[in-house]
Amino acid sequence: MMLLPDPLQKLINALERLPGIGPKSASRLAFFLLRAPEDAAADLADALTDLKEKIAFCQECFNITEAGRERCEVCESPQRDAGILCVVEEALDVLALERTGGYFGKYHVLHGVISPIEGIGPDDLKIKPLIERVERGEVNEVILATNPSMEGDATALYLHQQLERLGVNVTRLARGLPVGGDLEYADQSTLLRALAGRQAMN
Repeated sequence: MMLLPDPLQKLINALERLPGIGPKSASRLAFFLLRAPEDAAADLADALTDLKEKIAFCQECFNITEAGRERCEVCESPQRDAGILCVVEEALDVLALERTGGYFGKYHVLHGVISPIEGIGPDDLKIKPLIERVERGEVNEVILATNPSMEGDATALYLHQQLERLGVNVTRLARGLPVGGDLEYADQSTLLRALAGRQAMN
């Protein structure tokens, strides 16, 4: 096996640690950067440095924000409804919901889900600050928007148990058939959820 120069091997090892990047993809990316113009590699290095130096987490909702700010734009906005709190797994989920243009409440980012297999419990997530936010009394509804996976469902169930004793209305994102989808291609679980969540036609 050919030994690579240490800086190249170090880059491949670093890229392999990224989600969805295997050894072959990491090698291809590293060799691309090796052949790329010097400014492309420098831009990437600068962007990575800025990411760690200029991005922080909001102290209220734990979404991403600019370093030096205690609260993010959503938390500081007087136009957002503080009575509705949407709980998501990751900051990327906030972006997805914001793109819809149809949600006007605030957020709480858990930074993961409960996963006993991976050794992640409730104390490893931002659940305690969520409970504290609800206990302050201005939240009327908590929307549980965790992913429809085993871990997402387990996390939603745990949160529901913790929140219902506080007297707040707890809801879960609806699930069912995607727009433009055909019944024949839908899996059994999706069809069952669509049936269970059926609505009256107005």
